[in-house]
Amino acid sequence: MCELLGMSANVPTDICFSFTGLVQRGGNTGPHRDGWGITFYEGKGCRTFKDPNPSCRSEIARLVQDYPIKSCSVISHIRQANRGDVNLVNTHPFTRELWGRYWTYAHNGQLSGWEDLAVGRFWPVGETDSERAFCWLLCELERTFPERPDDATLYAFIAARCDTLRGLGVFNMLLTDGDYLMTYCSNNLHWITRRAPFGEATLLDEDVTIDFHKETTPNDVVSVIATQPLTTNESWYKMSAGEYCVFHYGEVVICNREKFADKTDMEMPQ
Repeated sequence: MCELLGMSANVPTDICFSFTGLVQRGGNTGPHRDGWGITFYEGKGCRTFKDPNPSCRSEIARLVQDYPIKSCSVISHIRQANRGDVNLVNTHPFTRELWGRYWTYAHNGQLSGWEDLAVGRFWPVGETDSERAFCWLLCELERTFPERPDDATLYAFIAARCDTLRGLGVFNMLLTDGDYLMTYCSNNLHWITRRAPFGEATLLDEDVTIDFHKETTPNDVVSVIATQPLTTNESWYKMSAGEYCVFHYGEVVICNREKFADKTDMEMPQ
């Protein structure tokens, strides 16, 4: 399957450290050699880099690693193709406009019956189940809400539609409008929130260690979401099937984890 990476921060932050670990899984330490992409938000605008080549050998990926683009909201994806050809049009993340905002999305998993999902005006450009599911989500939102509803209503609605998609197969998802970043788990998703006092972190897929204390201020809050933990010496929170979280500038502001509160192994990272 594919792998996801997301970041939500309270100040513009680069994702070079986490991205360095992810790209190694794109054909080196992992089998996800069928393309990669990353989207950075800057206010209401966003910039996207994509490449259908393996990320571990991509010159564009090397540029992103070396060029510290700072953002408060980032979504990235490395692909192991199961639907659609290996090409640029099928490479995640995908972006569409709704309610005057750019929404960006990436999906890990495989769905059945996805061809029957109604998409309204949000036509897919490629041939993947992932993109069609995204278009269906946006169609459902526009059909139900002519204008953007309050945050609690909005994300509860999206989560309910994600439950429907999970009924079609594996549906792990990241979704952002640049301010809020939502993550929905079907079977495999982890996250961590870093805040003061910051310490060192060592990548799992690359011999790289960073001292966040030297790179941050005491007020910084940064949350990173990934399919699998990216570091060896930090405690990552593993989400359960059907669980979702919404991050706003690094903090979890909406979630349904209360339904999993009876699980003794579900301690939240501080």
